[in-house]
Amino acid sequence: MAIQPIDVKYTAVATAENGRDGRVASDDGQLDVVVNPPEAMGGSGAGTNPEQLFAAGYSACFQGALGVVARKEGADISGSTVTAEVGIGNTPEGGFGLTVALRATIPNVDEATAKDLLDKAHQVCPYSNATRGNIEVTLHVA
Repeated sequence: MAIQPIDVKYTAVATAENGRDGRVASDDGQLDVVVNPPEAMGGSGAGTNPEQLFAAGYSACFQGALGVVARKEGADISGSTVTAEVGIGNTPEGGFGLTVALRATIPNVDEATAKDLLDKAHQVCPYSNATRGNIEVTLHVA
């Protein structure tokens, strides 16, 4: 698949110190957090971790894509939420990989409509487009 050109509207910049056991900060000061490996991976769990940050970004972005699709479809998604569950583990090749489960609650539409909206948002969301074909992403209506 060819890489499509992007008309960039904004660029986020963040710098990490000491990788998974240090600090991450954005250039504008809006984000400045301690990162530590979770206890499940042998760390202290005292700070956040890259998977939590990815889950936060993906859920917010997907919720935005869901809004774009809902407006186009004339669907009422007020009161909806999107939760991202990001898993990390070993790959058969010896590296590390991620999985993502996106769970959406959309109280004002039926399940079939909710599933259709999720499928369409998955085609619009930049995070979904970036991960497509690289990691397993599953969509669930909660």
